[in-house]
Amino acid sequence: MRIAFASDHAAFDLKNGVLPYARALGHEVVDFGCASKEPCDHSDFSIPVAEAVARGDFDGAVLACGSGQGMTIGANKVDGIRATLCLTPEAARLARAHNNSNILVMAGRSLTPAEGQAIFEVWVSTPFEGGRHARRMEKIAEYERQRCAKR
Repeated sequence: MRIAFASDHAAFDLKNGVLPYARALGHEVVDFGCASKEPCDHSDFSIPVAEAVARGDFDGAVLACGSGQGMTIGANKVDGIRATLCLTPEAARLARAHNNSNILVMAGRSLTPAEGQAIFEVWVSTPFEGGRHARRMEKIAEYERQRCAKR
């Protein structure tokens, strides 16, 4: 998979612990930043990464900030994005299998790099189940299409 990565300063260590692991698993990875632990704003990363995923430039993305909440909120403002905050491998499995998550979000203040790697590995290897879940995702996509048509 081609995967975009980004974090804010609070999750810099988490990103830098998971990103090389993704490469080691054979994924093509692009780091959108941040480049240090200097304070920065999560929205400077969540929105450009989400737009790149929505355009199809990437198969998915991994975002991380202190709580994971800010990155999730920002990314989900972009139509077509299903960013899911996952704090456990089981949450990651369900995010992909049931919700067709295209952006994994993790919390830098709650997870170690090893925990992040385990969550990433489950997220990236779990396929979308479709079926009744596809119907639910289609309802969200239809809402997005109607909203765009009204603009």
